Amino acid sequence: MLDFIWNTASFIVALSILVAIHEYGHFWVARQCGVKVHRFSIGFGKVLFKKLDKHGTEFVIAAIPLGGYVKMLDGRVEEVPEDQQQFAFDKKTVWQRIAIVAAGPLANFLLAIVAFWLMYMIGVNSAKPVVSSVVEGTPVSIVTEQNQFQVTAINGQAVNDWEALNLALISQIGEPSFVMAIKPLINDNPQASASLINEPSKTYTVSLSNWKYDPKKESIINSLGLVPYSPKVHLIAASVAENSAAKRSGLTVNDKLIAVDGVKLNNWREFVKIIQQNANAPLELLIERNSVKETLLLTPDAREGQNGFLQGYIGLAPKVDDYPENFRVSLQYGVVDSLLKGLDKTWQLTELTFSTLVKLVTGDLSVKNLSGPVGIAKGAGMSADYGLAYFLGFIALISINLGIMNLIPLPVLDGGHLMYYFIEAITGKVVSEKVQEFGFKIGVTVLMTFMSIAILNDFNLL
Repeated sequence: MLDFIWNTASFIVALSILVAIHEYGHFWVARQCGVKVHRFSIGFGKVLFKKLDKHGTEFVIAAIPLGGYVKMLDGRVEEVPEDQQQFAFDKKTVWQRIAIVAAGPLANFLLAIVAFWLMYMIGVNSAKPVVSSVVEGTPVSIVTEQNQFQVTAINGQAVNDWEALNLALISQIGEPSFVMAIKPLINDNPQASASLINEPSKTYTVSLSNWKYDPKKESIINSLGLVPYSPKVHLIAASVAENSAAKRSGLTVNDKLIAVDGVKLNNWREFVKIIQQNANAPLELLIERNSVKETLLLTPDAREGQNGFLQGYIGLAPKVDDYPENFRVSLQYGVVDSLLKGLDKTWQLTELTFSTLVKLVTGDLSVKNLSGPVGIAKGAGMSADYGLAYFLGFIALISINLGIMNLIPLPVLDGGHLMYYFIEAITGKVVSEKVQEFGFKIGVTVLMTFMSIAILNDFNLL
């Protein structure tokens, strides 16, 4: 319940920022072009807050925070007195109308640049894309490196952390192959450090002919067969939660887990699986404490897991080796470099989003990958959990998507209006109302179809 409230609140904050900036783009340019604005609203429905400025514009916050709008004086939808004609949107030149409509999506791209700029100035801690092994029978199993290695580039594009690698790989969906550059690593001390071997990077051409990727089942990294490095997890208790099943059983910090019901434990993942499958079922746990073996009775508590099934948990955290410092990377830059990074990141994500839309149309990417409000809300909540810098990154990503989606030439979107105005600019004639109405119906149908698919996909996230 708390997760739902946090995700919803984060979603509302993120959406309100995006809508406010988008609509302010329309509003500001409309004002510069001399258009009278009746209302600037964030949200729909019942008015919660209203303020009137000296120009007669109402600034409104409404009850349903799922969008917003700027209502302008427009002779197409209302009677405009003769002395007010010069302030009407429809009486402005076609290029002024194009500027007003395009200002919304443009504001979203500017917001993304500013958000990334602030994010890089604050700094985000990340991890280098270090791979511990590859899975046999997967596209990357052609990599013959026996040691750990760091992925340094995809198709010549440098990647310095896992997020950059993930984005680079997503852009390869639908392609026949890609070139991956790696740098071998040598472990001087596996638990603490690792250093680069002083030799040129190796490159491999990874074929995607037999690659199958389902984002609902696994990450793109795992689907290709890359196993990310992770510190070793020991079968030793690092912390025991109060009022937990582990506490009631008598487990204490530094206890070593040896066996469950007479079956020897090999790793922590194996232990977790046993616990999850035995909710409310008593288990005989063999431990070692101060070099002395003891047997404890452990009965996992139950909670609802995926698909409504009960899942066991005990409130125990394991000892984990420290993450090697030279596997970490801090993405923090000065004012100018942060701005350049923000511009580059915005351009990269814009290209990726455009190519993703094309792949949805061509069928290279399944519409099952579309996310609706639930998916976005979860993303907002998760990014907010990690702090302001990560939340800014999320805002930038969604802002880019909103800007691009609004530029799609569907008559119900900004892109559709721009399409009509550009036709008018070229032909010198306004597109007839009959054609615009027909296009509007098509646009609504297409948009509602995609929204329905996205919302249906969201049910898999609940």
